[in-house]
Amino acid sequence: MTDLSAQSLDDLDLDEASRPKAPKVPAATDMHRRQGRQLTAIHRHYLMEMAQIGAVLARIEAGDAPPENLKRIVLSLDMSENFRAFGSLCGRECQVLKFHHDIEGADMFPRIQAAGGGMFREVVAKLLAEHEVVHELIIRLDRAADTLIENPSEANFGQAAATYRKLEEVVRSHFGYEETELVEAIGYYLGSI
Repeated sequence: MTDLSAQSLDDLDLDEASRPKAPKVPAATDMHRRQGRQLTAIHRHYLMEMAQIGAVLARIEAGDAPPENLKRIVLSLDMSENFRAFGSLCGRECQVLKFHHDIEGADMFPRIQAAGGGMFREVVAKLLAEHEVVHELIIRLDRAADTLIENPSEANFGQAAATYRKLEEVVRSHFGYEETELVEAIGYYLGSI
């Protein structure tokens, strides 16, 4: 695992230009691709949950509530129990996202690699490297949110908002790459998720 903790927020990126393309699975059918798109549905759920966090940040930025009221606003959301439990903006969804990536890294990706005879090795390696960037951003968002709750200042709000936006940008890009490159492999080699 790469230590990304010393990199600036701006330097944490996915290096999209270096993303390898997955080979086509010649025997994959439309049914296999439909099965592979189950991953897209799962990803859409995560993105909807992240949008709730984004709505809170946008509300504050629009002047609807000052950062001092962040805790009250967050705790008024439907996900209030989750936010309280993890004590941060990231809350349950960041933990679930990490769990999702852990499952992919420990189960789904190795199974695709083995079944595909190693032809997905480069794509899987890139996806795992991208997971490390996502996980670093989750850690930073958790810390920034904790700091903001302890000391609700404009500067701390700005740091939490910037970290959230970076996480959302990275997650959207990562999900799109994963969905595009693995749709056939998931359906053909795994059947479904």
